[in-house]
Amino acid sequence: MTSGPQGVHRIRVEGMDTDAAGHHHNTAITRWVESAEAALVRERGVVGYFGTAPRVRHEVDFEARLWFGQEVTATVVLERVGTTSMTFGFEVWGEAFEDRPRTRAAVGKYVTVHVPGGADRSRPWPPEWVAVLTDGP
Repeated sequence: MTSGPQGVHRIRVEGMDTDAAGHHHNTAITRWVESAEAALVRERGVVGYFGTAPRVRHEVDFEARLWFGQEVTATVVLERVGTTSMTFGFEVWGEAFEDRPRTRAAVGKYVTVHVPGGADRSRPWPPEWVAVLTDGP
């Protein structure tokens, strides 16, 4: 992943995150990554982002399984801000667990676009959002 503003979400794999084999279901990765994205925009003080920023592209490489009870760290990095879209990179890591070392479970990218309420197509990001997401702490 490239450097840029980051959001981090830490959680433990719970029963609802697993399938019948006892390891994570692929959809859990998306939920954890979205929680890291929410942390990023919340920490930057962006209000109104969710509900106006649908994903239009999402790709993920699944590299390792995560197990019930294992701690997980999802990190999102804002890699690019365009006029109407943003590109995020992410990694999801399973922390050391039982006899398993810390291992990257998933890596990927996704793109969101700004579609404010009622719009029929994407619109430019609000300048104040761009400012805090690119120049903030």
